[in-house]
Amino acid sequence: MTAHEEGPDTSDHGREASGPEKAGSEAPAANGPGTEAAGAVAGTDRSRRGVLARALGGGTDPDPRFTLANERTFLAWIRTSLAMVAGGIAVEAFTSGLLGPEIRKTVSVLLLLLGMVTGGGSFFRWLNVERAMRHQTPLPAPLLAPILAAGGALVAAVLIVFVIGRSA
Repeated sequence: MTAHEEGPDTSDHGREASGPEKAGSEAPAANGPGTEAAGAVAGTDRSRRGVLARALGGGTDPDPRFTLANERTFLAWIRTSLAMVAGGIAVEAFTSGLLGPEIRKTVSVLLLLLGMVTGGGSFFRWLNVERAMRHQTPLPAPLLAPILAAGGALVAAVLIVFVIGRSA
């Protein structure tokens, strides 16, 4: 049996556990913040938890509601990133009759770059917020929102210049 395979559960005294403890999984050491619910540890890979612990920099587990809210925010940023990538591809593919090649490529590349930065930055945002919650420190300033706002304004400015120049 390797270190990653599950063996029989034992109590503090080295006896094999019986009853509900054996049927379930490891029992939590305490019933407060930072502990896992009974049954949550069953089947998890200990090396994966070690990598996650190193990435998060230790600390105590926050309330699961906050961790899940942080994950939902991360997924919303990913959706935004995918929408910008799809928009960049759509501009390049479907606006050849409407936009000139320079404007089309400029808008498309700006949207693709915004999608790339938003997608990559969302992971680091998730990680930094999770670390802050685990160490009970203030949440980091959101850097993605100003980048997204500036990028969106830049794309809009390019299109406004095009629309004004085209009607003349």
